[in-house]
Amino acid sequence: MTEQSLEQLYSTQILALATDIPHAGRLAAPAASVKKRSPLCGSTVTVDLVARDGRVAEFAQNVKACALGQASASVLGRVVIGLDRATIAAGRAALFAMLTQDGPTPPAPFEGLEVLRPAQAYKNRHPSILLAWDATLAALDEASASAGAS
Repeated sequence: MTEQSLEQLYSTQILALATDIPHAGRLAAPAASVKKRSPLCGSTVTVDLVARDGRVAEFAQNVKACALGQASASVLGRVVIGLDRATIAAGRAALFAMLTQDGPTPPAPFEGLEVLRPAQAYKNRHPSILLAWDATLAALDEASASAGAS
């Protein structure tokens, strides 16, 4: 990796997002809690949430990832409250397509993910970038399953 490509990859915008992750921490009484780990780099994200009427009502995330994973979690954290599973899954799919197929910028409310476009060439970073999304979707599934069981 050249110094110029590193500067492009770790832009000021990415670093700013990485240092300001919304809903950082843990919930006192989550309906679901999921920890995801990237075996490639060791990054982890734990998501706690409460869902009401199929939407994220309370959310917390504990992110131990590279700046790219942190930036992705930051973008998600800014908009996740009030979203349903389908919207979050569509955002994750759009992010994956942007990273792997040079797809378009994910649509609102996820357009902030555009800052991660320079990571396309770094496939080893993609799992970390997707961790918060995967943990959130798994937590929504867990919350839905436990709500259906009660």
